[in-house]
Amino acid sequence: MADQSWLTQFPELDRADLIALRKALDGAYRTFSRTYGDAIESFFDPLLHFLVWFEKLLLATPWPIVVLVLVGLTWGASRSIKLSLGVAAAFLAIGYFGMWDDTMRTLSIITVATMLSILLGIPVGILMARSNRTQAVVTPILDIMQTMPAFVYLIPVVMLLGIGKVPGIIAVVIYAIPPVIRLTNLGIRLVDKEVLEAAAAFGASRRQRLLDVQLPLAMPNIMAGINQTIMMALAMVVIAAMIGVKGLGQPVLKSITNQYFTMGLFNGLAIVAVAIMFDRVSQAYAKRSQKHLGGMSDA
Repeated sequence: MADQSWLTQFPELDRADLIALRKALDGAYRTFSRTYGDAIESFFDPLLHFLVWFEKLLLATPWPIVVLVLVGLTWGASRSIKLSLGVAAAFLAIGYFGMWDDTMRTLSIITVATMLSILLGIPVGILMARSNRTQAVVTPILDIMQTMPAFVYLIPVVMLLGIGKVPGIIAVVIYAIPPVIRLTNLGIRLVDKEVLEAAAAFGASRRQRLLDVQLPLAMPNIMAGINQTIMMALAMVVIAAMIGVKGLGQPVLKSITNQYFTMGLFNGLAIVAVAIMFDRVSQAYAKRSQKHLGGMSDA
């Protein structure tokens, strides 16, 4: 019988060379963080100031006003009495069980992370839809961002910026932004070519075709991407708590380490309530927008 030992052997890098490579990469990153860390931190100072201001605003605003604003936003987006009453009941229950401050902190982080994801993600999605070359470059990056365990990319962020709000929100955005990019790209690419040709025949410029035709018709897909982005941002709440982000994630983390079942359950249910609220409101708004566009096209 032929020797098949080669089947169980794989050529590996020499252990000494592997250790040397790791040390070189670690040293290079440490040098980079020491050299440019302060400059990068100062670049994110406006974001930190906005985060602190927004969080203080939510915490300082009396709870009846916050509930009324949230119910008003829910009604404006969904026109649903049941959903509006459900949001009011959920936040009243959160306050009754003593989780109001942590919920407001989580709400501030998720709101800012979602806004950043939309502001960065939609333009990238538009670029991908306009250029196959850009799509070929960006798609593997999005694949890595979605498949890489969150704990792995927390390491360089924490090494560069330390712990706190800014590293937390950067981690949340990295984890949550791919859906809005992918679905913006998909939605624009799915717009009927004949509609674009008709718009061009009427003299619409490229910018007008994008703003007045492609984006409105792609809005259901874009809203689906925003919905998924919000859900993924909320999924990062507990992980972000590990790097100093205050909110509902910290009590959950504390309950895991100290085996406080009730604390973990209540704060977990609060996260679920916020997630359901965002999910239902964004879905209702997307459906209303789609019906409005359908009525416009019928007219």
